[in-house]
Amino acid sequence: MKILLDFLPILLFFATFKYAEGNKDWAAAFATEHLGFIVSGGKVGLEEAPVLLATVVVVLATLAQVTWLKARGRKVDLMLWISLGLVVVLGGLTVWFHSDTFIKWKPSVLYWAMGAAFWITPVFFNRDLLRTLMGEQLKLPDPVWRRLNMAWMGFFAGMGVLNLWVAYNFSTATWVNFKLFGGLGLMVVFTLAQGIYLSRHLPNDSAETPPKTGAN
Repeated sequence: MKILLDFLPILLFFATFKYAEGNKDWAAAFATEHLGFIVSGGKVGLEEAPVLLATVVVVLATLAQVTWLKARGRKVDLMLWISLGLVVVLGGLTVWFHSDTFIKWKPSVLYWAMGAAFWITPVFFNRDLLRTLMGEQLKLPDPVWRRLNMAWMGFFAGMGVLNLWVAYNFSTATWVNFKLFGGLGLMVVFTLAQGIYLSRHLPNDSAETPPKTGAN
């Protein structure tokens, strides 16, 4: 349930963009009629309508996500607060200025914020963020925790750069596809690679417990 909630804004962004891209006349007319008051000039063109509508949807979805968590008395993670702030500010600029440049920067800034958290925690608080989050479930040597922390920091830094490379070198439609499938796919691959690395350092319970011979 949590995974679905986390990815719901991205899925809605993707679905809205794809539908609007296939119905540009409707999208432009709908956006002009219902969003004209928050758009510079009051009119939305055919080419910009899909990303503008998708941006409004992702802003509303993220707001709803935070509201739902607060209403149920659940903790809102710091990164979700940061994501909400970024999507509201950069999404608002995208809609007002008719420019998808702002919303395309949002994933990179969020990735870099995550990477910065993995860097700041050991430097200023003398602890590994990943160990703080997973230390109760995993017992690993200190050097392994440090390597994992650095790996996540490098992954998020690289993802931020990759997002901008796609955004500036390919069409908006390609960037939207990458935002969902590329970002999610690379995250899965990186997590699996991390799992393989961790398997080499996890305690071997079978080595600690003598095997049963079957004799009573």
